Amino acid sequence: MAEETGKIIEELEQAYRTEVDGYVFYKKAGAMVDDARGRNIFKHLAMEELDHMNVVSAIARSLREGSGWTPYEKALKVGGEGAPVFPAENELTERLSEGQDDIKAVEIGIEIEEKAVDFYSKLLRKAEEPDEKVVLTKLLEMEKNHLKLLRWERESLVSSGFWCDMMEFSVEKEME
Repeated sequence: MAEETGKIIEELEQAYRTEVDGYVFYKKAGAMVDDARGRNIFKHLAMEELDHMNVVSAIARSLREGSGWTPYEKALKVGGEGAPVFPAENELTERLSEGQDDIKAVEIGIEIEEKAVDFYSKLLRKAEEPDEKVVLTKLLEMEKNHLKLLRWERESLVSSGFWCDMMEFSVEKEME
C-alpha cells in the first residue's frame, strides 16, 4: 500500500510540473498573441492551470501526510504550492518564441491539452479509491474542455467561419 501511495504521489508531482509548464506557457502566450479572443483564452487557461497546480500539490501533500485523497473543492480551497515565484522558461515557451504567431500558440496549447487528457486518462484507469476517481475525473474533464476551447480558437483563426461551433459570419446575411 505504501509503495502504491508513493507511486501516486510521484504521478501527482509529475502532474504538478506539467501544470506549471502549461501555466508558464499560457501566461506567455496570453501576452504575445494578437487575437483578443486568443489572449482571453490563454489568460483563462493560465488561471485554471494555477488551480490545477494547487489541487494536485495539496492532494500530494495530503497523501504524504497519510490523510488520503482530498476532494477537489477542498484541495482548491486549502491550496498547494501554487506557481513558482520565478518560473523558468521551458520547452513550450521556447517553441513559442521561435517565430511566434497566434496559430502556432494555439497549436502548442492543443498539444499540451492532448497530453494532459492522455495523462489523466491513464491515471483514472489505474485509480482505485472513490475520491481518487472523482478528482481525476474532474481534472480530466477540465483538460478536455481546455482542448475543446483551443480547437475552437484554431478554427476561428484559420477562418473556417465558425467559432465554438457557431457561425461567425454569413455571406447570405451580408448580401441582404
